[in-house]
Amino acid sequence: GLELSHCVGANSLGPAVPWRSGGPCKMKRVRTVFKPEQLERLEQEFLKQQYMVGTERVDLAATLHLTETQVKVWFQNRRIKWRKQSMEQKAAKLSQFGVIQPATADSTDIKDHEEDTVDVEL
Repeated sequence: GLELSHCVGANSLGPAVPWRSGGPCKMKRVRTVFKPEQLERLEQEFLKQQYMVGTERVDLAATLHLTETQVKVWFQNRRIKWRKQSMEQKAAKLSQFGVIQPATADSTDIKDHEEDTVDVEL
């Protein structure tokens, strides 16, 4: 299950609101803080493969003393970060050659523009 922090007290900003009908006060999930050794191993595994599933995920979670859900969510978040970095690198490369990208470009916009670009060798 999720680890939850204590109820938000009377000194909070705003009224106490049930969190998923869990009670009379607002509960908030505690953010997982990974140890540097855990992060290093997770990053090593991510470099090998961007998707960790099944017994591999269970084994990695056990090795790192994490839950399977923590490993799953870490990989999901890491893929999002990886895609964002890839898009930023592509946008920087395109802007280097004078191709202007819209400020709100998503992955489909960049893919559409890539078909129209020409590789320039310097």
